[in-house]
Amino acid sequence: MSTQFSKIVLGTVQFGLPYGIANTLGQPSFKTVKEILALAYDHGIDTLDTAASYGESEIVLGQALHELKLHGKMRLISKIPPMPPDVLPEDFAASSLTRSLRNLRCEVLDGLLFHREDNLPHLPILQHLQERGLTRGIGVSLDSTKYVSQVGTLPLLQVPCNVLDHRFDALIASHPGQLFLRSVYLQGLLLLPEEQIHPELAAIIPWRQKLAKLGLPLKELCFRYLLSLPGRISILTGVESLAQLQENIRLVSLGPLPADLFTAVKDAVPLLPERLIRPSLWPAKKKKE
Repeated sequence: MSTQFSKIVLGTVQFGLPYGIANTLGQPSFKTVKEILALAYDHGIDTLDTAASYGESEIVLGQALHELKLHGKMRLISKIPPMPPDVLPEDFAASSLTRSLRNLRCEVLDGLLFHREDNLPHLPILQHLQERGLTRGIGVSLDSTKYVSQVGTLPLLQVPCNVLDHRFDALIASHPGQLFLRSVYLQGLLLLPEEQIHPELAAIIPWRQKLAKLGLPLKELCFRYLLSLPGRISILTGVESLAQLQENIRLVSLGPLPADLFTAVKDAVPLLPERLIRPSLWPAKKKKE
């Protein structure tokens, strides 16, 4: 296994839950999951992102990797669920990790993150679990910029980033650790037909139209924009089908954007209101989280 995480990290929330406002296929079958994992491995995608909160995802992954004989050949990243207020944080985290390891059928994770950014003050707990040899790396999944000043040199960070979401641009440019960039298509909102966009999110449409005039198909522009960012970057994206994974592999093969087009994308969109680009703030009936 390489010393670096693969350029694409395969998100697996779809393996445990129907997910994303543009998801029309639902949760893939176990057979499809195995086909997706086999194709990913064959194309050098060696990192899988999951979480205890992703329904059956960890269990499905553990069984699929076992049947494919891919344990030890693919990196596994999982997350501690949001901590309830009435528990001992140390016990909760240790219990969650033990369950994740059992579900995934492994003895050590390659990455263990807090799923909720407001659990970051409990970081010493993750450090202790790492010292025990239960994970090779630790970090947090950020959703807002509230904790940016506190992540320091944390080795693993997961942050949302796409052609419309520039909240973390400064962090991405300066952070020395590994960055996993999620929300490449803004949970599908960037590609959803305009007539299907919720009225409260309709302010996105003019910005999509502006980007569409830059000369590339919007899906390609979205993906290659992330490939153009500096630093130790991996693009975290989930799929529901083999065809979607094949398309992502094709897009990565196209490489970063030309420098002038990359600059044009960055200049085209200002810092937008969080209510438009942060899915946790979207109207509830349009979220599938």
